[in-house]
Amino acid sequence: MTPFRILASQRPQPGRPEAAGPSRWVRPRQAGRQAGRQGTTPRRDVPPPLWRQLAQPRSRARARPRPAVTWRPPAGSAPPPGSRGRPPARPPAAARSSSRAAVEGVGRPPGRKPRGAADRACDSVSPARSAGPMAAAAMAEQESARNGARNRGGVQRVEGKLRASVEKGDYYEAHQMYRTLFFRYMSQSKHTEARELMCSGALLFFSHGQQNSAADLSMLVLESLEKAEVEVADELLENLAKLFSLMDPNSPERVAFVSRALKWSSGGSGKLGHPRLHQLLALTLWKEQNYCESRYHFLHSADGEGCAHMLVEYSTSRGFRSEVDMFVAQAVLQFLCLKNKSSASVVFTTYTQKHPSIENGPPFVQPLLNFIWFLLLAVDGGKLTVFTVLCEQYQPSLRRDPMYNEYLDRIGQLFFGVPPKQTSSYGGLLGNLLSSLMGASEQEGEDSQDDSSPIELD
Repeated sequence: MTPFRILASQRPQPGRPEAAGPSRWVRPRQAGRQAGRQGTTPRRDVPPPLWRQLAQPRSRARARPRPAVTWRPPAGSAPPPGSRGRPPARPPAAARSSSRAAVEGVGRPPGRKPRGAADRACDSVSPARSAGPMAAAAMAEQESARNGARNRGGVQRVEGKLRASVEKGDYYEAHQMYRTLFFRYMSQSKHTEARELMCSGALLFFSHGQQNSAADLSMLVLESLEKAEVEVADELLENLAKLFSLMDPNSPERVAFVSRALKWSSGGSGKLGHPRLHQLLALTLWKEQNYCESRYHFLHSADGEGCAHMLVEYSTSRGFRSEVDMFVAQAVLQFLCLKNKSSASVVFTTYTQKHPSIENGPPFVQPLLNFIWFLLLAVDGGKLTVFTVLCEQYQPSLRRDPMYNEYLDRIGQLFFGVPPKQTSSYGGLLGNLLSSLMGASEQEGEDSQDDSSPIELD
């Protein structure tokens, strides 16, 4: 403890009587503070003993009073009289239950129990069922849209990982990952995701010069289309044509890809492929200056104008000047053999107008061009006599190509009702006897005319 000392003011002064009573002992620092605050002589301030402090009860701190909350009535309504800003008193529990029962009992027939909490919960479980089938269909559509967005997001994440693997140069590993994901998606019947993933992977491999891996993924794209039984659409055909254009022209996988794509695009109808796909393939081959293959695909498309422009380029770049009329004559006859009269007319008109070596006509300087012009007019008329006279008068021009007569025989059967030629596999006397014994009726002749195989177009 701090020792006590007697202040100078309390010491006995000479000539001054000592104050009666006990001397006042104070702490030095406390006495100085008290003297400075009060300006008076400090008094004795001794703390109580420890046992007294422990015996006294500890005073609890008073709680801070909460601010008063003033109740305000809703906007546009006056407070009830006598409320003085206080909220209205809550009714007792019995009154609340009776009011709820009164509300639930409105419109209920007599003798029927009130609806409980379980019934009210059932009403809130399926709002689409209570709203009707239209709301259920809308909710199902929204759910499918969310699932589609989620699937696209997953595919995009997978594509990012595979793209990073390809960028690093791990082509074999990335290729195997693509194949694994393809078969996983196909086993889960996710044909769209599998097709999109394979298409993007093939384009990625094409951009890095990996022809074998890209061609393999392109074949997987066709496999997904075949198993999904997807309807033919322009977007799908354009994707296939893009993959075809990126393939190496000399690769064997390209031939297999084209034949398989055309078979799928025909839709099982037995045709030679979708005309739009033929057109896209023809344009790609035209850019590669593969005129023979391009002409074949143009013949099975509906793009007569494009075919004419390609033939003009083909004739001027690789043909002789004396064969200018033969390029368009062969194309027109082949279009007519395929029953495509409109494209045949467009090809002839466009070719004769755009070719720099052909003068304006008709009539033309070349006899073969005049024959084609008269043939198109005769096809519109459908008269057999006109067709026969044309073939007889222009025989010198038709002998320039031995295939012209075969084309004309087929055209006569399709547009002029000429019966097909009766061919026998046996010659001589035995062949004549068999043909006489196995003579076909007119109905059989018409059936053979319809079922006869078309002429092979070069």
